Amino acid sequence: MSDDKHVLLECKGIMKQFNGIQVLKNVDLEVRSGEVHALMGENGAGKSTIIKIITGVYTRDGGEIYMDGKMVNIQTRQDSREAGISVIYQELSLLPALTVTENIYLGQEIKGKFGLPDWKAMRKATKELIDRYNFDIDPDAIVETLGMAKRQMVEILKALAVRAKLIIMDEPTASLAATEAETLFNTIDFLRSKGAAILYISHRLDEVYRLSDRLTVMRNGENVGVLEKEEIEPRRVIEMMIGHKLKNADDYVRKPVNDNNILEVKDLYYRNMLKGISFTAHGGEILGIGGLVGSGRTELISCIYGALKQDSGTITYNGQPTSHRILANMKKGFGLVPEDRRQEGFIPLLSVQQNFALASYDQIAPHGIVSSRKEVELAERGIKDYDVRPPMRNLPVGNLSGGNQQKVVLGRWLARHPNVLLLDEPTAGVDVGVRADLYQYMRELADEGHIVIMVSSDLAELMSVSDRILVIHDGVFFEEFMHENVTQEAILLAGSGVHTEEGRALC
Repeated sequence: MSDDKHVLLECKGIMKQFNGIQVLKNVDLEVRSGEVHALMGENGAGKSTIIKIITGVYTRDGGEIYMDGKMVNIQTRQDSREAGISVIYQELSLLPALTVTENIYLGQEIKGKFGLPDWKAMRKATKELIDRYNFDIDPDAIVETLGMAKRQMVEILKALAVRAKLIIMDEPTASLAATEAETLFNTIDFLRSKGAAILYISHRLDEVYRLSDRLTVMRNGENVGVLEKEEIEPRRVIEMMIGHKLKNADDYVRKPVNDNNILEVKDLYYRNMLKGISFTAHGGEILGIGGLVGSGRTELISCIYGALKQDSGTITYNGQPTSHRILANMKKGFGLVPEDRRQEGFIPLLSVQQNFALASYDQIAPHGIVSSRKEVELAERGIKDYDVRPPMRNLPVGNLSGGNQQKVVLGRWLARHPNVLLLDEPTAGVDVGVRADLYQYMRELADEGHIVIMVSSDLAELMSVSDRILVIHDGVFFEEFMHENVTQEAILLAGSGVHTEEGRALC
């Protein structure tokens, strides 16, 4: 690979529409050899569409694509490969039962005598690639015995084996642990030093800041700017993605709580996870719940919602005991946005319209017969109010991006104006632009006097969104923090059982 940073890929005026909706509008994109070029944008901004056009999954409706200064006509995946483009998707395409060598050359075998696969030559070529790029991997290893980071390396080797000039990585760290992600970052750094061009798609700003030489930001199907490395600053990137200025942390003003809307939990026990949990949540506040994974946070809000039955203790809402039945609590105004939205939050094959209606059939079908007019009105209002993209109420929710799926799940409950909204990791797997939208919806609900309780492992999220934070340790609430004096270090220490100056000890 060449070390000079010339323009390798150039997309000019790319256009694409689906069902009359323009999803790409004259998009320009330029990637140079020897650089990591990040591509960011909200879910639905057009990132996936432009990548699928570059890789031949979709055909463009307009525009031109150049590789090394020469126009290429990419209509199929094979056209893209022949142009020197390879893509590594979030869901890896490896066959677990085959070796590293077999996976790398699957479908592109080196032929020997009589046209038969020459496995000796393929193993040698694999070993040479591994040595050249200093990968710590065995060409004879069975893929299913490898960790996720090394499987990513195998995917990269597949691209290198066909002499790809451009490697596209689509959310490559989504299934990696922190140490595995760091291994991947080191690999990317090494590939760049060898002159590789990498187009890196991610919604994680810390990764983009760590890796990128340049960054292209997309919004609503358009390229809204290209930033050089020294210009990549989180606040600026987010504002480009969402199209408006962010509020400053200094703008935070604590509003009075609503003492007519109170949830009380006293001495709650559940198995060996919750050991005497007690707290009070007030309307008008966002109450954040922190703690280590497995500390019982999910079980706590599941007990409050009625999905789990506590072993002992009481849960009261405005002085009245809550139920152990979800439906009864829903009628009191309780709602839950679960951690695993795909398994518990929505039904993928049902439409956006039907998913919006799931929690409101008591209102749109009071006598057991669904009012189609009311169901359509509910969905169209939800799509508009929560900016669901694409704005197609008959589209199956499973076809939406993760952030737009979450907007449907949250919007379903917000349509009921819940008295108590429980959220478990509400922004997991969604980009920073959608996060800003979700935070705004949560704040608006709290400002109306409702109770919002949010479980989150994202410390920055807990700090920025919550009016008050309670941290679980060893089955009880260990420490309480107010928005004004919390730090990430203090939350981590409290989760590990260490009291801090910033917090108020609760046990």
